[in-house]
Amino acid sequence: MSQKILVTGGTGFIGSHTCVELQAAGYQVVILDSLYNSQKSVLDAIASISGQRSEFIQGDIRDAALLQQVFKQYQFQAVMHFAGLKAVGESVAQPLNYYDNNVAGTVTLLQAMQVADVRTFIFSSSATVYGDPQTLPIPEDHPCSATNPYGHTKLVVEEILANLYASETNWRIARLRYFNPVGAHPSGLIGEAPQGTPNNLMPYVAQVASGQRQQVSVFGNDYDTPDGTGVRDYIHVMDLAQGHVAALRYCLANEPELLTVNLGTGRGYSVLEMIEAFSRSSGKPVAYQIAPRRPGDIASCWADTRLAETKLNWRADKDIQEMCDDAWRWEGRQSN
Repeated sequence: MSQKILVTGGTGFIGSHTCVELQAAGYQVVILDSLYNSQKSVLDAIASISGQRSEFIQGDIRDAALLQQVFKQYQFQAVMHFAGLKAVGESVAQPLNYYDNNVAGTVTLLQAMQVADVRTFIFSSSATVYGDPQTLPIPEDHPCSATNPYGHTKLVVEEILANLYASETNWRIARLRYFNPVGAHPSGLIGEAPQGTPNNLMPYVAQVASGQRQQVSVFGNDYDTPDGTGVRDYIHVMDLAQGHVAALRYCLANEPELLTVNLGTGRGYSVLEMIEAFSRSSGKPVAYQIAPRRPGDIASCWADTRLAETKLNWRADKDIQEMCDDAWRWEGRQSN
């Protein structure tokens, strides 16, 4: 019998790609998702890619009675937790929603795991917990400080997990700090599908390239970077998904541990480099204008990836052009 993994938020951007990789690695996947910010059709796309249909439960991680029922019905080896709200601007406008969903929801999920004696937990965290970096590249022991409610919810959950592990040392917990996930599955069947105006750079650039939007606003060109625009560690979502499988394998194979690992490429690309690479992928110039800096934005951010390489035997290997090629293939399928 293959091991069964509960994936919360499994129809979302990162969750869906990770489900594909989990199935490719021989795991059975059960997806729990409220479909608040995703579509049920993603289940068909995952099945088309993997040749396996994931079991699906529509529900909310804050629903304790539902979670109790799910953990009674299935024997899970681990939980991979992606369900969460993730827009920085929205978190500033609606902090209570973010604390309720991201923090209270995770506590409800952990309580259900505790009762069911399932103690392997892979958490979708974020490099936003580092705040404005004091050193580059950013190591895992860099001081943490969140600059917005979204980032603070990630930091609070990380602290909850540390407290939980300190009180019950039979947990296997991986806190995975993502940098900037982009791209799509090379099939073009799943990808990033933001509702309304995209909050992230690549889907916005893709919508400009496909004619849905007029131009990209580049917020600031006077940073202390090679071309003056912000530099970020963009990581292909398929590399990120494989990083989750590597973390799961590590946790299941080793003694209980609280593991904190960066998932990034270890190098930065500027906003203008990303726009130029996307222009090459689409074969069309991507129009942009320089706009004032946004408050809270930082100049540069990229990961120290040595711990992921030594502990998880994982490293990202897809470059910026592959990220843009795959994102453009996905965008083409949405536009048709």
